[in-house]
Amino acid sequence: MAASVFDSPLFARLFDTGETGRLFSDTAAIRAMLLVEGALAKVQGSLGVIPEISAAAIHRASLEIQIDPGALAAPTGENGVCVPGLVAAFRQEMQAPEHTQYVHWGATSQDIIDTGLMLRLRQALLLAETDLRAILGTLGRAAGEHASLPMPARTWGQIATPTSWGAVIAAFGAPLADALEELPALRQGALWVSLSGAAGTASALGPQAGETRAALAGALGLVDPGRSWHTDRTPILRIADWQGRVTAALGHIGQTLLGLTASGVEEVSLGAVGASSTMPQKQNPVGPSALVALGHQFTGLRAGLQAAAAHQHQRDGAAWFAEWMMVPQLTLTCAAALGQANRLTASLGPQPIRMHATLDEGIGLVHAEALSFALTDRMPRPEAQQVTKRLCRDAQEKRVPLAELARADYPDLPPDLFDPARQMGEAPAMARAFAERVAKL
Repeated sequence: MAASVFDSPLFARLFDTGETGRLFSDTAAIRAMLLVEGALAKVQGSLGVIPEISAAAIHRASLEIQIDPGALAAPTGENGVCVPGLVAAFRQEMQAPEHTQYVHWGATSQDIIDTGLMLRLRQALLLAETDLRAILGTLGRAAGEHASLPMPARTWGQIATPTSWGAVIAAFGAPLADALEELPALRQGALWVSLSGAAGTASALGPQAGETRAALAGALGLVDPGRSWHTDRTPILRIADWQGRVTAALGHIGQTLLGLTASGVEEVSLGAVGASSTMPQKQNPVGPSALVALGHQFTGLRAGLQAAAAHQHQRDGAAWFAEWMMVPQLTLTCAAALGQANRLTASLGPQPIRMHATLDEGIGLVHAEALSFALTDRMPRPEAQQVTKRLCRDAQEKRVPLAELARADYPDLPPDLFDPARQMGEAPAMARAFAERVAKL
């Protein structure tokens, strides 16, 4: 087994990270850092911080020069960061010492690495948004179509009261719609440029440090935080929090579908997937299982990221190293979950006959709550609950439907009291409201 399922040809379809996977390679990291170095030089040239002719040469070279990640291994091992080796390799490739002396002017390694990371995270969020919109489109259409399809709701793993398949789908999608709507604020509050020098004081950047940082943010399409964030990892945590809530929502879908496709339940079909190596009758819930597993991975990594967010003094190597280990994995975990969910939701199929059979099973105990409230027309609520509990026990002991026993004692009960389609409360309306919300996103 590969060290990471995300780098494994064997698991490339089970834990497929799509285009996001390409953002977290050494080549992509170097490309992003070179873009930052080039943009920094261009901005500094326009402000007169460095000669404009040198700035133009550096910027042009940053777009053209390719640097082999393997060539940076030795200096990275010695220095703990790749930027010194990267800058040295870049200067050597340019072969223009009169210009290359101005490369990386006043910046520190953390400025370049953190800003390069933000460029890649911006792309990752854009790809996540694309998947979210596709998933929500599928869920929105299904919620509207099945808004009034009755099925049993379950609490604590047990049948509770009637709901609708559309309402279940709406519950799947609501937190994903929330996450989609939060993206503009997340981008503004997290996609920050970093340019504050060795100790966060911008001392080597000169009197135009603030102006340079703002111009660099504008050139790269990032946000100027107006300060150093070398030890304030809030932007990273905000993105991880958003990814975590998305992954948790997808995990809920996975967990619920594991229950709804279990033997003896089978109220939902996942399509033609999940063959067993030895049992011809099996259709294993592969997609839901992957979503739950990815959720487990995210939870463990997220705890590590929280611990790594506590940096020491003005910059901290150990905490920063730990962040490098976890941020890519967290982002790829979320991406893989979104990709899996996109495929899974497109293949979901409700099984109305099984849903109806489950509502009829249990001798109608799914209607116990409705019966207890109906009886309050003729007795106090506590007494109505006691009567209903007694009738439920009788139904279980005698294997006689609850409706039959209840009507024997109270023949004037409402005619639709034991009709699941009439006992779904706001479920159909919730499903239609979700469908309408998605249509406007």
